Amino acid sequence: MKIIICGAGQVGYGIAERLAKEGNDVSVIDNSAELVQNIQDKLDVRGYHGHGSHPDVLSAAGADQADMIIAVTLYDEVNMVACQVAHSLFNVPTKIARIRAQSYRQPHWQNLFARQHMPIDVIISPETEVANVILRRISLPGARDIVPFADDQVSMLAIDCDEDCPVIDTPLSQLSELFPDLNATVVGIWRDGEMIAPKSGDQILLGDLAYVITDKKQARRTLGIFGKEKPELSRLIIAGGGNIGLYLAKQMEELMPSTKVRVIERSRDVAVKMADGLDKTVILHGSALDEQLLIEAGIANADLMVSITNDDQVNILSSVLAKKLGCAGNLALLNNAGYHGFTKSLGIDDYINPRSVTISSVLQHVRRGRIRGVYSIQNGQAEIIEAEALSTSPLVGKPLRELDLPPGIRIGAVIHEGVVSQPTGETIIKPTDRIIMLALSERVRQVEQMFRVSLEYF
Repeated sequence: MKIIICGAGQVGYGIAERLAKEGNDVSVIDNSAELVQNIQDKLDVRGYHGHGSHPDVLSAAGADQADMIIAVTLYDEVNMVACQVAHSLFNVPTKIARIRAQSYRQPHWQNLFARQHMPIDVIISPETEVANVILRRISLPGARDIVPFADDQVSMLAIDCDEDCPVIDTPLSQLSELFPDLNATVVGIWRDGEMIAPKSGDQILLGDLAYVITDKKQARRTLGIFGKEKPELSRLIIAGGGNIGLYLAKQMEELMPSTKVRVIERSRDVAVKMADGLDKTVILHGSALDEQLLIEAGIANADLMVSITNDDQVNILSSVLAKKLGCAGNLALLNNAGYHGFTKSLGIDDYINPRSVTISSVLQHVRRGRIRGVYSIQNGQAEIIEAEALSTSPLVGKPLRELDLPPGIRIGAVIHEGVVSQPTGETIIKPTDRIIMLALSERVRQVEQMFRVSLEYF
């Protein structure tokens, strides 16, 4: 595909890196000559210095031949105009825009982005996406990561397999025998820096990170079987009151009203604005690195500290300090991938990589075929994919045991007429069924082919 990306900051760079690595023809536009030079030096992309909403710059970047434009500059209005120009002057088929201001996204204004007004096919909001990731982890505190699929009928759980995990050294085939009514399948294992698509005879080892596809109704039970069932949070402290912090606090008030939430915000103006917009949340003005302020916030009795300021180093240090002062758990927002490798050694329980979250949102629309959902894991080493089977798909009509699926692909769930089932060797996939699977990065193209409409289909 020929793709134009407007914006060469952290989000734009991450998207360009992934799409270029997959062999797409990528052009990047930014009004910073330094960022353009940096992305050209490091990635196999073409760089253009200028404003992404200007027709002449888009034309120079090849907009007349582009399949997609992804506008992720720091300014919502630039992103919106870039999509409008790409549509009106160059007829670019797919237009994706990053829009941060929630006022544009109010339900009663949703007609704004209709094709006849401001034609944007997909709106991504990294802040909202990150906040939703945090909310899902808070709702199921025993999981490292939780991602919904199939209209929230299915959950992908990433589960640490430590000393408390009772199914260590158990072949995966035996899990089905031990728990015959458990609708869950281990589709991936992260072990020693490598992603594995396991076979039924493989075992889970101590230190593994298991990726499990399960019926959402059985998510808590699945965590319990892996020794990770934990009670709902009663006290939460949020460090950082920006867009993510405000959205997160509002959602907590609405979805988990019994949880006591306190927010620490360094900017007085932001703190006052948050206090005006929230009902039950306590807002504290000051630094998350102020030990006395953390004590006043009740850090010693908190179940979780979520550090989501704009500064990675503050997020790391405040998380470490929170643990030192008695907080039960911590979660840090880390933009810099260089920090990810040593979080555990510092005492950080887990981190969120906003770039990875945003890339997953974009990939769903880059993938060809009837791909309904995509989630990138372990820096792109694998993807969890939701796809719809067509009558022409090679997966349809035969028992799974008779299919010659290549290694590196593992099916985790099949949804037939709204019913979620765990796949077995006897499962027969039918047209319009939804399939949730893991595919290693080198197998993604094959998965796309399995769900593409062939000429014979017409």
